Parts: sequence; structure tokens; C-alpha cells
Amino acid sequence: MRTVDDFEKALVGDLVSENYVFASVLHYFGISFYQYPTESLELVCKKHKVHSSQLITELESWAQRKEPSTEELYLNPIEILVAYLKKKHYYFVRQELPFLSNIISGIVPDPQFASLMADLRIMFPLFVEDFIHHIHEEESRLFKRIELLQDIEENRFSLKDAITILERDPVHLLADQHEIHEDEMEGIRRLTTDYSLGADAPLTMRVLYHELQNFEHELKIHAKIEDELLFPKAVELEREALRQIRKKMGKN
Repeated sequence: MRTVDDFEKALVGDLVSENYVFASVLHYFGISFYQYPTESLELVCKKHKVHSSQLITELESWAQRKEPSTEELYLNPIEILVAYLKKKHYYFVRQELPFLSNIISGIVPDPQFASLMADLRIMFPLFVEDFIHHIHEEESRLFKRIELLQDIEENRFSLKDAITILERDPVHLLADQHEIHEDEMEGIRRLTTDYSLGADAPLTMRVLYHELQNFEHELKIHAKIEDELLFPKAVELEREALRQIRKKMGKN
């Protein structure tokens, strides 16, 4: 374990090579690791007016982060699950995607990776655009649908309005549309040959491939939570709302 003094004296390239997460933390503070591989952390922090101790504390915090288990998420009500998924959306859009975009657009690749990087610089912005559109659509349709179903369950709509809402965007159709986006990174995975690199690949490419693979892994977990937890809970909520409406109609 490095001391604070060791961290400050170490070269940025060495720190990132030891722990790729450090590249993400540097980006969080507005520092692109690939611009300073042979400079000490102390010097780089001074250039960017960042306290190195603050940066080290953030690194330790990132290392200790723990995502809730599927079981923990299952035990929570649907609104907690939606809040968790919205938080992950925010993290993807505000941290992960800008970090990946920064590396892809900023690094100067070795000749052997020049063609691949040229393709990735075309492909990745299109992926980001499609991904953000998918997130917005999910939040404005599926998450909004869940919110409306909860309002119906709590009798916040007239019978007529509740019927109109229930006839629009049923959960099973939203689930079908969601499956279309399940493998959003297929093109990038093919381009990078399943993120495979030789042992002698430069640090920039190793970090990039690691972060792309890690992002895909997070997306798969995210999709699994939606498919196995969110949609079944939403279907049950919709079923209960329909039961309540039928009960009211039977009384009229």
C-alpha cells in the first residue's frame, strides 16, 4: 500500500498501470491520464489546482464502492428500484460515457491501432447518441408508466382517466422494445475482437479496452436487473391497477 507521499511522487502512468480505476478518478478531476504518463502525480495536481490528498481519498472511496445485490434490490419496493436505475443512468451519462469519449478522442494511437481508432471515433459517438436516446425513452415511457400505475393504485385518477392510461403503453410491449437494445455494444465488441490485446499493447489501449469491457459488463447487469426485477414488478403493479379498475367498473 502506497503512502500519500509515495502517491505524490509516483508517475501518473505507473499509477494507472497499477490500477486502471485511477484513470477514471483522474478524469473525475478533469485530468486526462494519457497526457501526463511520465509526470509525477504531485506535479500534475499542481497544474490542475487539485489537492493530491483529495484525489487519493476519492480513489479509496471508489475502491470501496459496493453495488446492492439482486436480492437486496428485489426486497425493495418498485419506486426504490426505479430510483436506483435512474442513478445508474446518471452515472453512465455523466461519468462513464464522457470518460470513454475523452480517451477515444484524445489518445494518439500507435500506428498498429490507428485504423481501429479511426473506426472507433466514428462508431462510438453513434453508440453514445443511441444509448442516451434509449435512456431518455426508458425514463419517459417505462418509468413514467410505473409512476402512473402507482397513481392509479392510490386512486389519484378518475375512472375514465385511469382506463385511458391503462390502455396506453402496456408493460409487456415496453418489455419487447427493451429487448431490442439488449446488446448495444455488439459492434464495438466485434471491432475490438472481444477486447483482446497483446501483452505489449500500450497503456492507453489497455485502459481503453478495460473500460469498454467494464462498461459492457455494467450494462449487462443493468439490463438483467430491468428484465428480472423491474419488469416483473411493473407487470404485477399493472395487474393490480387493472384489478382495481375492474372492481370499480363492476360497482358502477
